Amino acid sequence: MDWAFLFNTFEGRIARQTFWIGVAVLLAIELLAHVAAEEIQGDRLSAIVDLAFAYPEFALCLKRAHDRNLPLWLLIAFFSASGLLDFLTVLEMTGTDDQPSPLSLALALPFTVVGLVLLVELGIRRGTVGPNPYGPDPLGP
Repeated sequence: MDWAFLFNTFEGRIARQTFWIGVAVLLAIELLAHVAAEEIQGDRLSAIVDLAFAYPEFALCLKRAHDRNLPLWLLIAFFSASGLLDFLTVLEMTGTDDQPSPLSLALALPFTVVGLVLLVELGIRRGTVGPNPYGPDPLGP
């Protein structure tokens, strides 16, 4: 597997299996980084770790969205909301776990809904059959 292609480029298409392998690798590494960040400084450093992983996550999701022939704006909206929530956490504007701020709640609810829709679209549904503008079918001959 070409890890540099998977996590660093915005071109091409990938199949569901490759997507899930990439998600598992990123999730394992990111969880370890979040645990370390929480021990060192707490939510602020953990939000910075989340921002650092946004690039490889976006590259992975974009290639899968290319396979599904989904519009780019959907991913941009999701990752923008994620980045904004992380930025608000760094600025300590999200409130506490017991008393979240209205702004963080207003962002978190649609973010969660779009995230679940993207999970189904990218992780479960089959890609476009045959070639599309982003390249050949990764499952094709």
